[in-house]
Amino acid sequence: MLRALSARVRREWSRLYRAAASLDGQTTFVLTAAAGLVVLQFVLGNRGLFRTHLASFLPPDWQELAGWGWWFGMQGLLGFVVPAVALRAFFATDRAEMGLGLGNWRVASVVAALYLPVVAVGTWVLSDGTAFQEQYPHHQPATRDWGVFLIYEALFLFYWIGWEYLWRGFVLFGTAPAFGLSAIFVQALPFAALHVAKPWPEALLSIVGGIALGALVWRCRSFWIAVPIHAAQMMLLDLWCTLRARTGVSGVGPDAVVDLLSRLG
Repeated sequence: MLRALSARVRREWSRLYRAAASLDGQTTFVLTAAAGLVVLQFVLGNRGLFRTHLASFLPPDWQELAGWGWWFGMQGLLGFVVPAVALRAFFATDRAEMGLGLGNWRVASVVAALYLPVVAVGTWVLSDGTAFQEQYPHHQPATRDWGVFLIYEALFLFYWIGWEYLWRGFVLFGTAPAFGLSAIFVQALPFAALHVAKPWPEALLSIVGGIALGALVWRCRSFWIAVPIHAAQMMLLDLWCTLRARTGVSGVGPDAVVDLLSRLG
């Protein structure tokens, strides 16, 4: 009986070994590493962890901003720096293979030129709502000090670079040799899953958005176009809400824009 059990264990081990040997090394590494990096971001990038262990080393007036900077910075580090270095060190031969090149910048420029004005108008309209003005920017002192605002938004931009590269760079280009065009849908799945706690319309739209952004990056052969496309929505909303807080302007029509500009002057 023991001999039969031992033989079965050896057979199963042999099957496991052959199955593991048949896996594509780059794809296995990329998908496993992406999952681990997301977990690390939630654990190490937690603002509560920063407040508990690190905030006391800073002046009280800077602790809240530093907490946001910690979250944003960890996303940039774990979503961009670490995966880019790993992909370059172990697999990719140049920046283009990693999605870090300029790619088809002409197509990217046209898309950005068409999309960003639409986002600017849409976020201007949204910023007229009290709920949005109370929420954005997340670090409310940024509405009162342009220096703080610029620091906050620079850190926020690093967050978006990390968020976009993890999915539209590391996962998309890292799995492309194995999955080809289907890599667009591979990267969209975890992206949508991370929106599951959002309101259901946003969660459902994240599926469409993830696929659309993946397809755009695939077409342009560079992840960089995804950064302004995604980040502009939040950063422009921060800007409009800040301007409204500083000027007290309400309304969304041309007269409101003129009023805002006159008060800034």
